[in-house]
Amino acid sequence: MRGCQAVVGIAATLTVALSGCAAFSSNEAADDGKLRVVAGLYPLQWVAQRVAGDLVAVEDLTQPGQEPHDLELSPKETADVAVADLVVYEKGLQAAVDDAVEQTATGTPLDVAKVARLEPISHGGHDDVDHRSPGETEDDEAAESRRTMGDLDPHFWHDPLRMADVAKTVADRLSDIDPDHASTYAANAAHVVTELKKLDDDYAQGLADCARHTIVVSHNAFGYLGRYGLYVEPIAGLSPDAEPTPADLVRLQKLIKSQGVTTVFGERLVPQKLATTLAHDLHVASAVLDPIEGLSSATSDDDYLSLMRANLAALKKANACQ
Repeated sequence: MRGCQAVVGIAATLTVALSGCAAFSSNEAADDGKLRVVAGLYPLQWVAQRVAGDLVAVEDLTQPGQEPHDLELSPKETADVAVADLVVYEKGLQAAVDDAVEQTATGTPLDVAKVARLEPISHGGHDDVDHRSPGETEDDEAAESRRTMGDLDPHFWHDPLRMADVAKTVADRLSDIDPDHASTYAANAAHVVTELKKLDDDYAQGLADCARHTIVVSHNAFGYLGRYGLYVEPIAGLSPDAEPTPADLVRLQKLIKSQGVTTVFGERLVPQKLATTLAHDLHVASAVLDPIEGLSSATSDDDYLSLMRANLAALKKANACQ
């Protein structure tokens, strides 16, 4: 079977890989000889599946309801990476996936961080990585996160045009692996790119005429919305598990009052207590802005496009956009 013999030679993962190959063998007939693609998290799975269509079996390593930043791979998932024909991932975002790619992958790895042209962590397009007050120190977890990503914002999928670039590159990689179906992959990618350009137009037009341009969000996952004139202020940092300092909360309270912010956005997959508490204390509304890092029970019938449009509607309402 594709990839299994190569995996056997990797001593550190011998047991895991053999069990994974056996698991794949059990459903190989159901896959009907399809190529196998694994994706690190939902936005990558969505774009890979749309480009691949019915020709490829695409698996999301981050299960619905799971927080992708904290992903730990099971032995089977590690083996899935080992035997996949294509691994679509974002290096630096999910350490467990990075390790599996480096140690066991026998197919083609596609690091979308290079394709998406990641930008520095920022608010509304302004370089503003760190809100610590003078004398405050950065905790070890936050420091390691900043070093790993090189101060780059990994949440590029909030920019549909960067997603379009990823779609075209996925089509290129699949065509290299499976040249007999290159024209199908190219056509699928072209259709996805058209949808994404339409989504980009809708964001640009929908956010062009707003009473306010500042949004307060639960964690720093929305910086790429700065393309549309939004100034993004996170409660927490790059990781949704990060805790804001007292100085951060005081600064946000002042900003909400001075900017006339009407809504504090929480998100799914992580507790919304910080966002709802801040909103309650300042007598403003709380709402959900989905970071689209993964699906949940509440969004199981949605997809990337519908979630992006729901976010757009929430932003227009909060900022009184025409």
